[in-house]
Amino acid sequence: MESGGTVLWLILLASILMWTLIIERYVFIWFLHPREVRKMMDEWHQRDDLASWYAQQIRQGMIAESQVMLERFLILIRTLTVALPMLGLLGTVNGMIQTFDVMTVFGTGNTRGMAGGISVALITTMGGLLTALSGLYFITQLEQRVAREVNNVADALRRD
Repeated sequence: MESGGTVLWLILLASILMWTLIIERYVFIWFLHPREVRKMMDEWHQRDDLASWYAQQIRQGMIAESQVMLERFLILIRTLTVALPMLGLLGTVNGMIQTFDVMTVFGTGNTRGMAGGISVALITTMGGLLTALSGLYFITQLEQRVAREVNNVADALRRD
């Protein structure tokens, strides 16, 4: 971590936040959302009137409520996935500035000093890209799962 500089710490914090939110979304979708759907279905099927305009508006409201619950934090996860490579690029620029500073003071003869800046550049780039790529896979999976779940809720609350 030390060789990546302060930008690598930012990447670490952003990736911890991203993974916390991804895990929270999976827990919600697998364990908590089915309970919410059962409650909605019970409430819906207890109604005497399922065909009126008013009943259909209530149904649409239930579907929208479920969609809002399912899509919670997805924009933030997507934003973090996009921001992580940019943080890696910031670390790259920072590392190259360090390298050029060493070259300005010592010339090209101090390879150890230049290697430190290049190390910062490469480590932060790798850290940003690696965490973003893993997050990209899981946010795509989550978005597809959310779309399926919203359709499932709509199907479960149809007129029988």
